[in-house]
Amino acid sequence: MVDERSCTMSPRLEQLEAIETAIWHELESAAHIRNHPWRVAVLATIDGEVADARSVVIRDIDPAARTLLSYLDPRSPKARQIAAHPLGTLVMWSAPLGWQLRLRVHLTVQASGLEVSSRWARLKMTPGAQDYLSPLPPGSPVERPDPERGSREHFGVMAARVTALDWVEVHAQGHRRAVFDGDGRRWVTV
Repeated sequence: MVDERSCTMSPRLEQLEAIETAIWHELESAAHIRNHPWRVAVLATIDGEVADARSVVIRDIDPAARTLLSYLDPRSPKARQIAAHPLGTLVMWSAPLGWQLRLRVHLTVQASGLEVSSRWARLKMTPGAQDYLSPLPPGSPVERPDPERGSREHFGVMAARVTALDWVEVHAQGHRRAVFDGDGRRWVTV
């Protein structure tokens, strides 16, 4: 786990298996520690013929299924992009570790069902619920910055199943890069 109070680099991991284990440990920490550097990631999807990127918050993780969960409004452009082209890339940076992580992911959106309703039940009494109570879809023009909220939730869960991890370590002793995917673990050039 990253120590937010310190910016000193941890000892370098040398074995690919240990690096992959550490990556998944950090991802698990990101889902549960609010100020973890990987808690907010950049998600890139395809919008027609152009790339579209935005920040998403990692809410939960299932390491066994290699899946990260985030929340979204199912009416959002992001949800439409995922329905049309379910592949994406998540990018994360941790300055304390000196690690960049790119995750190739297969994306799905759930707008109903037990997974969605149980998460909404926990979220609806928090300030974060306001993001999912707008009568208008995300990106709609409004006359003032704080539009009226409705009472109907527009809440969904986005699952990002990891198909490949691309890890880069930026280090004073030299940068290193490794890929972890269906072909196994391997070092690659930076």
